Amino acid sequence: MNDTLGYLKSIDIDVTSEQILENSKKKVIVGMSGGVDSSVCAQISKLLGYETIGIFMRNWEEIDENGHCSAEDDYADVVAVCEHIGIPYYAINFAEEYRKNVFQEFLDEYNIGHTPNPDILCNREIKFKVFFEKAREFGADFLATGHYCQIKSFSHKPMLVKGIDNGKDQSYFLYAINGDVLKNVLFPIGHLPKSKVRQIATDFDLPTKNKKDSTGICFIGERDFKQFLKQYIDSQKGHFVHLETGKVLGPHEGSCYYTIGQRKGLGLGGPGGPWFVASKDISNNNVYVVEGERHPALYADECWIDQLTWINPELQNAELITHAKVRYRQEDQECQFLQNTNEIKVSFTFPQRAMAVGQSVVFYKDDLCLGGGVISTVGESYFTKNKTLP
Repeated sequence: MNDTLGYLKSIDIDVTSEQILENSKKKVIVGMSGGVDSSVCAQISKLLGYETIGIFMRNWEEIDENGHCSAEDDYADVVAVCEHIGIPYYAINFAEEYRKNVFQEFLDEYNIGHTPNPDILCNREIKFKVFFEKAREFGADFLATGHYCQIKSFSHKPMLVKGIDNGKDQSYFLYAINGDVLKNVLFPIGHLPKSKVRQIATDFDLPTKNKKDSTGICFIGERDFKQFLKQYIDSQKGHFVHLETGKVLGPHEGSCYYTIGQRKGLGLGGPGGPWFVASKDISNNNVYVVEGERHPALYADECWIDQLTWINPELQNAELITHAKVRYRQEDQECQFLQNTNEIKVSFTFPQRAMAVGQSVVFYKDDLCLGGGVISTVGESYFTKNKTLP
């Protein structure tokens, strides 16, 4: 017990032997992905004395051109980790719910030219909804995940707080969950930097200790994004048009395949450039491009949002909102939140680059994640306003 207490203290978890004994009466379901973060999450839960069970979520099942399903590899890693730690494990199939509530909405939004975030949808609809409910059916006291977030009490209610590692903080992706679930959620690695998580995996010789972090959208993986979408979206070819001159620069394969601020994959050669997507005319299937990543047409300082959600409805006070992010890993941006009966407007002190309809704006007060909404309209660009970038 002393060795366990000493190790937990070394990873900044201050717990007593009495607390570990009390934890042994509680059950924790750990959402296992087959990655190092959820593996360490399970290891820490076991060290803390909880009755720990690992569950692998089968959210996406697709056979690639070689007849291989990557989910099988991930589940094999989950099995190896759980057997190494000495905890039971199961796999539960949520593929139908995922396709209906995440993937289909993703396709619907892209089909009309928006830029949705499937990770936010997955957390809202799957991990902290149907999976959370399933964990409770298992008799779990807590659902634990490997997200880089923390939970702290605010006015006697649990609130979502940024992870300590600024480069890995994932609160942006969790802003849309029902905050009521947080009282039954654990984020065992949220107080740790990624380097320390890797070290813990090495300390316990976890089978995933050297596994590469997954990147990109889970159902696309390493495949070409546009080629993947072509399997599901039937879009007509159109033109890339120079925003300033109106000159047609070349063909494109469908305006829905491109997003604001995009540079790679445009296929625009010849003189000029580098070219960036500044706006899209979906009805005429034109994609307007500009030269240079600091072109004022890429910047705006206001947007309108809908689908507003709050982690704690008691804190939906505009005076609390002082900063926001319009994308993951962005520095907090100073803003004002203006709400009336007809619209919700967010005004930024400094111009924001490449805001796109369908992206999320997430609000913060210091390290506290308050909630957020989805961009429905982007304000006039600095180019349209004839304003100079600071």
